[in-house]
Amino acid sequence: MKSNLEIIRRPLITEKVTRLQEELNQYVFEVDPRSNKIEIKRAVEERFNVRVTKVCTINVPGKVKTLGRFSGRRPDWKKAIITLVKDDKIELFEGA
Repeated sequence: MKSNLEIIRRPLITEKVTRLQEELNQYVFEVDPRSNKIEIKRAVEERFNVRVTKVCTINVPGKVKTLGRFSGRRPDWKKAIITLVKDDKIELFEGA
């Protein structure tokens, strides 16, 4: 079984995510691509001491990037959108 630190890699903070947070009480994280919704829900609840109502996951394909005549590819990654109970907040995002 994976630990919370292995499942949740980092929070994503953008203008769109900030709007989701304010209007719909949703938070976005980059997560381990091998994790499922149940593991993600459990990890967020244990790590931030909140109640999760819904988890949506998105597999994001890596982009092809070129530098001069060399071409490479960024790695694929997984994004999770977490919806919390109405009164719960994650303090990590509040101070950003």
